[in-house]
Amino acid sequence: MINILIADDHTIVREGLKQILAQSPDILVKNEASNAQEVIKKIRIKHLDLVLLDISLPGRSGLDVLKQIRSLEPRLPVLILSMYPEEQYAIRAIKAGASGYLTKESATSELLRAIRKVAAGGMYITSSLAEKIATELKADIKKVPHEALSDREYQIMCMIASGRSVKEIAAALFLSVKTISTHRARILEKMRMKNSAQLMHYAIKHNLVD
Repeated sequence: MINILIADDHTIVREGLKQILAQSPDILVKNEASNAQEVIKKIRIKHLDLVLLDISLPGRSGLDVLKQIRSLEPRLPVLILSMYPEEQYAIRAIKAGASGYLTKESATSELLRAIRKVAAGGMYITSSLAEKIATELKADIKKVPHEALSDREYQIMCMIASGRSVKEIAAALFLSVKTISTHRARILEKMRMKNSAQLMHYAIKHNLVD
């Protein structure tokens, strides 16, 4: 069962989405939220497999909420559902950590497939968005990936690459294990890597560790 939180400030949109999702016995709308504060509160207290997030929420940008979700729950997939076309926000959303971007116009035909793919750990992007992302990557190809890390993230990346565990790093930096785990998730996301082994290989290749 895929447990979902629907975050949209329009009741009629939430009801319409629930009707679409009710067609599938493997998808359950666990909870709803109409603003950013409710989203953050409910991802903390409810077991969820995916957040269906509107990019336009009262008071705060959906992108800001997405970044906060990534910080609090790095492994929780977020599928952006927006009235805006891909050209405006899709790449920004993907860069901010979204697992997919879906316009409300295409939701009826593509929503179920997108949810299942994202919940399974995949990315849901259209062919046109994939082309846009490829163009962005070509523009950034000369940049060294670790230069995108903050000072703290770079420090933690080097410690991970040296073979130290999350617990050991937390003790050394006087931070919580959860904080280090969150940093690790951000590092992997920024570096476009899946695990610590890839970080180690990268660090050795670029002479970042002894």
